[in-house]
Amino acid sequence: MNSPTTHPKKIVIATRESRLALWQAEHVRDRLKALYPDCVVELLGMTTRGDQILDRPLAKVGGKGLFVKELETALLNGSADIAVHSMKDVPMNMEPEFSLVCISDRENPLDAFVSNKFSTIEDLPPGGVVGTSSLRRESQLRARFPYLAVASLRGNLDTRLRKLDSGEYDAIILAAAGLTRLGLGSRIRAVMSSELSLPAAGQGALGIEALASRPEVAEWMAPLNDAMSSACVRAERAVSRALAGSCEVPLGAFGEIRDGQLRLRGFVALPDGTRMASATLTGAPEDAEKLGNELAEELRRQGADEILAALPGLPG
Repeated sequence: MNSPTTHPKKIVIATRESRLALWQAEHVRDRLKALYPDCVVELLGMTTRGDQILDRPLAKVGGKGLFVKELETALLNGSADIAVHSMKDVPMNMEPEFSLVCISDRENPLDAFVSNKFSTIEDLPPGGVVGTSSLRRESQLRARFPYLAVASLRGNLDTRLRKLDSGEYDAIILAAAGLTRLGLGSRIRAVMSSELSLPAAGQGALGIEALASRPEVAEWMAPLNDAMSSACVRAERAVSRALAGSCEVPLGAFGEIRDGQLRLRGFVALPDGTRMASATLTGAPEDAEKLGNELAEELRRQGADEILAALPGLPG
């Protein structure tokens, strides 16, 4: 990869102030300092509406875009140069002022089963209470384990683990990536296969956002981009964008590159798991977004639009 033609003197990173978000921003900061030793790299910590609203499911209050708006404001007013996000929190439809300039190498993209009592989700007895904040996870749990009780779980990672430890849940489902990044991998009792719990679009990947009007920032970030992770995530996001826009719906999309080919799987379902459309396609990594759109069309042929139309009214 070619080196940037100009080196930055200072970069300010906008980040949420949760422990995981700060880890992610610090990770990017350290990589930038290694790339540009003479550059001053600072963090601008911010609290978002998504962090403040903890008493209602995200799907009811505007979706995961609530985690990025304040950070984007910092980009617009010039107080930050870039924002670091978990890719699964980035709305599928971005405003034209902003650009996703980098998707870095991906941590484990799968879901993790966390419990103090049971080794796997199959071990839970009828009526066992499983906590999750995700309609995607809920729909798959209800479809595969209809005898379990699925309960809403909000809060940052530490809060969710504390609720589990206090006995509110028999088990909780979290992204393996977050636990691993914070040194909490020992809490994972089992990593759930993608056949059991298909991940969210972008899960486990970090994205860097900047103003579209600042191409020099995109150039500075280019060395951090991981081509394979980027192809997979962009394909996954294309599926979600085509079917659901930025609405929070029970939808999963997961790409893997095997033998030089991008294998993309996706599903959309009712929250109770009673209806589900799923499909798999394979194509060239360089055609990632085209493949995502084709998978969305295949899901439509299997009834995805009817499933989405049957969902309770959710904000877009």
